[in-house]
Amino acid sequence: MLKEVTATRYITPLREGGSLPGLVEADDFGTYVIKFRGAGQGRKTLVAEVVCGELARRLGFRTPRLVTVDLDPDLGLGEPDQQVQELLKSSGGTNLGMDFLSGALGFDPLAFPVSPEEAGRIVWFDALVNNVDRSWRNPNLLMWRGAPWLIDHGAALVFHHRWGTTDPAKAYDFRHHALGHYGPDVRAADAELRPKVTEELLRAITAEVPDAWLADEPGFGTPEEVRRAYVEFLHARVRASEAWLPTDFPSRAELAAENARRAAKTQQGRPDWLKRVPDLHGKPAAEQDWSVHLG
Repeated sequence: MLKEVTATRYITPLREGGSLPGLVEADDFGTYVIKFRGAGQGRKTLVAEVVCGELARRLGFRTPRLVTVDLDPDLGLGEPDQQVQELLKSSGGTNLGMDFLSGALGFDPLAFPVSPEEAGRIVWFDALVNNVDRSWRNPNLLMWRGAPWLIDHGAALVFHHRWGTTDPAKAYDFRHHALGHYGPDVRAADAELRPKVTEELLRAITAEVPDAWLADEPGFGTPEEVRRAYVEFLHARVRASEAWLPTDFPSRAELAAENARRAAKTQQGRPDWLKRVPDLHGKPAAEQDWSVHLG
C-alpha cells in the first residue's frame, strides 16, 4: 500500500486545478499537494491518479511520490474561503497526496526542448491510459531539476466511467498532445515499454488503491473485483498497442517546413522596422538570440 501520513496543517488552496487541490504539511514533516475525496470529480479521479502515477513511476517516468493523507475535517476551520471549508468538511478520512515539487516550473513547449525518444515514451504512456488531459493548452508537465515530471492523471482511464462499453483497442486522439510537435518516437517506446506492462505489474499497482475508493462500485461485489477489472482492461489494451499506437506525427523535416511557412507568413505583414526582429518560431528561450538589438 501507499505510505500513509496524517495532515497536520492546511497551508493554502491551489486554484490551478478544477478540483481545487490544496497544500498541506503532514506528520512526517513532508509537504504535499492533496487531492480531496470530496471534490466534484469524485473518487475515481483519485483511483486514476494512483493507477497511472504508480504505473508511470514503475515504468521509469519522473512523477511525484504518492501517499495517502488522513485528513481531519476540522483542519480547515480557519480557512476564510467557504468553498474550501466545505471541501475539507466533505473530505474527512483517506485522501491522496503527492510530493510538492518546490520551485518547479510549468512546462512551456517554446522554452524546454524534449527529445523525440522522451516525447515518444510520454505519448505512448498517455495513449495506454487514454490520458485526455496533456494538451498544449494544459500540458500537466512540470520542469523540475532540469527534467520533465508527469502530473495530474485524474482525467485518464476514461473506461472506468462506463465499465464494459470501451474497446481496449480504441485509438488514442493525439492531435492536441503537448508533445506532438517533438516528433515522438512512439514505436521505440512501444518496443521498450509494452513488455514491461505485465499482469503481475498491474496487480501490484491496483493493490495500492485503498479499498475505500473502490467500495460500492456499481456492477461489482468487492473492491478486489474492481481491481481485477482494471488489470484485465489495461492488460488487454497494452496487448493491442498496434491498434492504438499513434504514428502520424509530423517528421522533423515537416515541422521545420511548417515553422518556416509560419515565419514567412508572419514576416509578410510586418513593417520594415519589425522585420529586423529575430524570428522565434519553434525556438526555446535558450536559443532566442536578441543580440541584434544590443548594438
